[in-house]
Amino acid sequence: MVRRRRYGILPDGAAVDVITLGHAGGLEIDVLTYGCIIASLAVPDASGLVANVVLGFDRLEPYVDASPYFGAVVGRYANRIANARFAIDGRQHHLSPNEPPHHIHGGFKGFDKRVWDAELAGHGNAAVFRRRSPDGEEGYPGTLDTQVSYTLTESELQIDYHASADAPTHVNLTQHSYFNLRGSGDVLAQCLVVNASTYLPVDERLIPTGEFAPVANTPFDFQESVAIGSRLHADHEQLRREGGYDHNFNINRDGSALTLAARVFDPASGRTLEVRTTEPGLQVYSGQVVDYRGLCLEPQHYPDSPNRPEFPSTLLRPGERYESTTVYTFGVT
Repeated sequence: MVRRRRYGILPDGAAVDVITLGHAGGLEIDVLTYGCIIASLAVPDASGLVANVVLGFDRLEPYVDASPYFGAVVGRYANRIANARFAIDGRQHHLSPNEPPHHIHGGFKGFDKRVWDAELAGHGNAAVFRRRSPDGEEGYPGTLDTQVSYTLTESELQIDYHASADAPTHVNLTQHSYFNLRGSGDVLAQCLVVNASTYLPVDERLIPTGEFAPVANTPFDFQESVAIGSRLHADHEQLRREGGYDHNFNINRDGSALTLAARVFDPASGRTLEVRTTEPGLQVYSGQVVDYRGLCLEPQHYPDSPNRPEFPSTLLRPGERYESTTVYTFGVT
């Protein structure tokens, strides 16, 4: 089942539509043309009861005025870039400092706050979103053509990202949904596994220090299933700094294109979520800004990579193709 309808009108008069993808297996997703936002994602539990497992709003205005990136595609660069600048080939580029003095999630009006062109794909339960980011937008060099595809199957949501540029630029896209497999309350009793033996500590500015710190014997060890809230307030400097988790984990890649990044299990509903990705990192955010009612699992490259030559590169040059895939698999146990 695929359908499209009008969702609302922005203050500048631009129309926003919602595209619904549904599957007989029970999954159903609503995606807005504004920000490629996943406004709802309905998933059945072990008894067949369906609930929305992502945080969002039921109308357009809060997404425009007061959303902590609920369900959006963020870019051109997900996460933080220190001091809102980077150099390419010896030339400095200054970005918008929307988290002074730093830059985060693409700036004051990043990809999450733009209307995308959208069309329903001809091969089934899929929608394709496209936009052209002009040279200089939020300070980024080069014109960037971006395509994001959402494909729904009986148990999976697959997101494919593609981009190309006419000048060297940095690109790092991700999906910023807040998951709550119970569909209500907080996520503190839900159990998390992260396939990572190291993570990136941050300084007092929340910028990575450059260290790849072992998770073993720390509150950051999710190599075995652990309740999200069990160590949230442990006496650890990194947790005190943010009031919870907001850190990038370095995925233990196994050589396959799609590698397991994380698993979540909700004991109350029996719902499960598995995240696989082509990306090297996973930003885990425990949702303190929403009182821990949602958990963000954001596959991406590392924060501040444009200023960190020791990190995997996010530089995209003309003639190259940015490609990334993440698959969210839902189940019950």
